[in-house]
Amino acid sequence: MADQDHDLWAEFDNLEPAGPDLVEGRPGGVSQGFGLRTGVRSAKVALGFAIYALALGTTTVLIGAIVFAGQGEWLLLGLLVLIEAVFVYGFRQLLRQVRNRRAGL
Repeated sequence: MADQDHDLWAEFDNLEPAGPDLVEGRPGGVSQGFGLRTGVRSAKVALGFAIYALALGTTTVLIGAIVFAGQGEWLLLGLLVLIEAVFVYGFRQLLRQVRNRRAGL
């Protein structure tokens, strides 16, 4: 029962800081990333992620579209088209952020 009475944060409070902040005002040195605060610093990595996300989303939507069209589920097929539009919009936003990162903005 004595273990329940001690402060759970005592060990954490006694630790020294991990290091200086990499970005002023952001404790722990968390970087700003390329616009999404993901920590990605390279425009090439951001572009690769954007292409990967679009390819994965498009593949999933195409498989679903084939299945739903075969079953005559037209409402679900329309939903998949809407989901694909969201994937394309997200891809375009990531590309815009990559261009801004490369331009040094």
